[in-house]
Amino acid sequence: MSVAVRYYTRSGNTKKLADAIAARLGVEACTVDKGLLERVDVLFLGCSYYAFDVDEAVKEFILANKWNIGKIVLFGTSAMMKSAYKPVKKVADEAGVELTHQEFHCRGQFHFAHKGRPDENDMKAAADFAENVLKSLG
Repeated sequence: MSVAVRYYTRSGNTKKLADAIAARLGVEACTVDKGLLERVDVLFLGCSYYAFDVDEAVKEFILANKWNIGKIVLFGTSAMMKSAYKPVKKVADEAGVELTHQEFHCRGQFHFAHKGRPDENDMKAAADFAENVLKSLG
C-alpha cells in the first residue's frame, strides 16, 4: 500500500505530528507545497483550524492532487477545535476524493494555552494511530 504524509502548519505543532507519523511509516513528511508526483493509496493529511476553517493551501492541495489521492486520513492540532473533518470533507467531496472517518487530533500550544503540546505522548499516539489505520485498511 502506498502512503504519503503532507501537512500545513503555521505554528509548527502539526509538523511535529507529521514527522512522527512519517518516521513510523518510513516515508517523508512534506508540506502541502509539495504535490504528489504519483498516486498514493493513503494520504495522511495534517491540518488545523484557523478562524473556524482550514487554510486555503490545504484546500488547493486537495484539488490540485485529486487524481493522485486514494483516501485521505486527517490528523492535526488545535487550541480549541477538536476536528477539521467538516471543512476538509467539503473540499474532498468537491474533488471526488474519499475522506475516511478515522482522524487523529490533539491539543496544540497557542500562546499560553496547552503549553508544550503536542508532547512526546501525543506524537507517539499519532504514530500509533497511523500504523493502526494502515492495518485496518490493509
